[in-house]
Amino acid sequence: MTTMTDTSPREFKMPDVGEGLTEAEILKWYVQPGDTVTDGQVVCEVETAKAAVELPIPYDGVVRALHFPEGTTVDVGTSIIAVDVAGGAPAPASAPAATAAPAEAAAPARPAAKPEPVAKKPERKPVLVGYGVAESSTKRRPRKGVPAAAVPAEDTLYAATAIQGVQGELNGHGHAVGGQRPLAKPPVRKLAKDLGVDLATITPSGPDGVITREDVHAAVAPPKAPEPVAQAAVAQAAPAASAPAPVASSDGVRETRIPVKGVRKATAAAMVGSAFTAPHVTEFVTVDVTRTMKLVEELKQDKELAGLRVNPLLLIAKALLVAIRRHPDINASWDEAAQEIVVKHYVNLGIAAATPRGLIVPNIKDAQAKTLPQLAESLGELVSTAKEGRTSPAAMQGGTVTITNVGVFGIDTGTPILNPGESAILAVGSIKLQPWVHKGKVKARQVTTLALSFDHRLVDGELGSKVLADVAAILEQPKRLITWA
Repeated sequence: MTTMTDTSPREFKMPDVGEGLTEAEILKWYVQPGDTVTDGQVVCEVETAKAAVELPIPYDGVVRALHFPEGTTVDVGTSIIAVDVAGGAPAPASAPAATAAPAEAAAPARPAAKPEPVAKKPERKPVLVGYGVAESSTKRRPRKGVPAAAVPAEDTLYAATAIQGVQGELNGHGHAVGGQRPLAKPPVRKLAKDLGVDLATITPSGPDGVITREDVHAAVAPPKAPEPVAQAAVAQAAPAASAPAPVASSDGVRETRIPVKGVRKATAAAMVGSAFTAPHVTEFVTVDVTRTMKLVEELKQDKELAGLRVNPLLLIAKALLVAIRRHPDINASWDEAAQEIVVKHYVNLGIAAATPRGLIVPNIKDAQAKTLPQLAESLGELVSTAKEGRTSPAAMQGGTVTITNVGVFGIDTGTPILNPGESAILAVGSIKLQPWVHKGKVKARQVTTLALSFDHRLVDGELGSKVLADVAAILEQPKRLITWA
C-alpha cells in the first residue's frame, strides 16, 4: 500500500497582532520565492494601527509565493505567503509573476460567448466638453432674441456664444472669433485658473480644437533658450504679454499627497473621538524649576543611576506619580455603558513619543511601584524602542494617564488632547531662563509652564487644580518627593 504525501503549500495568514485590529500594511519582506525558511524565522515586517511588528513563520519549508507586494494593506485572516513544507524544489522563475497577481493566474479562461446581434443604437451627438453625450432626438428651445440657427442642434459647444448674442466661429487653431470661449473641459479650466493662465492665449492640441492639460502645463513651462541666429530678431520683436507663473518648489512640485494609514490613521481617529466625547478642560501653571534642574545634574553623577537616562522628564514623571498617589481619583476612566467611574489603583504612565510613523503613546506598566532607578530604566527603554519603531501593540494599551513633553520642540505650553480611556494628560513646556522674583529679588531662574487637560465628566476643577498644583510644588521644591511620598 502506497502512502500519499500532501505536497500542497501551507498558507500563512495575516494574524491579529493586537487587540481587535482588522488590517495591517506589509512594510518589508525579508524572504523571496525559493528561499528556505525555518520555524520562528521572521519573514516580514508589518505596520498596524498601533505599531510596526515583525512576523515569524510557524513552520519549516521553502517559500513558494508572496501574495502581496510591500506597501499593501491586507485584512487580518488573509493569506500573505505560501510555503512548501514538504521540502520541495525551489519555486520556478515564474513565481514572482504569480505572486503579483495570484487571483488572475488561478482563474480559468472563460469560453468565448456567441456574439448577440447588435441592435442599431440611435445616433449620439456631442454636448458640452467633459459632460458626456446626448441622444440626437434632443431638441433645444431657441433662446430669447437669438435665431434658432444661432444654436446648432448638432453641437452645443456654441451655446456660450449664442447666449451672448454673438454667432462665433472657431479659427483653425481653436481660438475664439467673435468673443467665443476657448474649448476646454472643466478640470482643465480649473487647472488654468489655478496656474494663472489665460486659455485664450493657448494653442489647443486636442481633437476639435480642445485645450488639454498638457497645453496648459506647456504654457507655464519656462521658454527654451533662443538660437544664436534668432537672437537679433527676438530683440527687435515686441515682448508678448504673459501671465505670471505660480510659485513652485525647486523641483517644480506644488503638492505632495501622503496616504493616511497605519499609526497616523489610528491617531487621527482616536483624537477626533476623544475631542468630541470627553469634555476637555485645561489649566496652566508657570513654575520655577531651578532646584529640580540642579537635582538632575546631581543625579547624573550618582552611581546608582550610572548608564541610565536622567533628565527633567524623569523627575516630572515622578512628581506626577506622587500627585496621583495624593489624589487617586484623577487616575480613572469613564464607563459609558455602565455609567460608572472606574478608579484605577495602578498607574500605566504613558509617554507621548514622536516617531517617523507618527505620534504614539507607549506606557510604563505599574509605574507607581517603581523606584527612581527603575523608572529611569523604563523611560530609557520606552524612548529608544519608540525611536526604532519597535514598540509593541501591548505597550500602547491600557494607559491611565499621559505626559507629553512639547518643550523639546521649543514650545512653551499647549492644550493637549486626552488619550481615549484616560482622564488626564500633562503637557510640559520648554525650560528656559526667565526673570523671576526669588527671595524678594528679581533673578534669572529656570522656568517652565505646565498644562493639565482632564475629562470634566469625572474630574472637577478642584481635583484637577490640586493635582496640577502638587506637580508644580514638587518641581519647585523637589525635596517633597521624599516628604510627600
